Amino acid sequence: MSEEKQADARPGDGGRLMGWVFRNLAGPSDVHGAVQGGSQQAREAWKRDLELRKQWSREQRERRRAERAARRGGDGQP
Repeated sequence: MSEEKQADARPGDGGRLMGWVFRNLAGPSDVHGAVQGGSQQAREAWKRDLELRKQWSREQRERRRAERAARRGGDGQP
């Protein structure tokens, strides 16, 4: 059985000790319901910020797309 466990281990996983530390001390963050605890104003600000970040990402993707199209010949066709 220990051979099966070792076969699943990958280099860089950190071994048993780091696995225990991650599961019991650091652990993955739990963000379920994270926005519920704040005020209505804080929730709205968070939503606005999220939408602004998404908008910025969309604009950056469009800008990069336009730059690639200009390098290819400017017709916008792939």
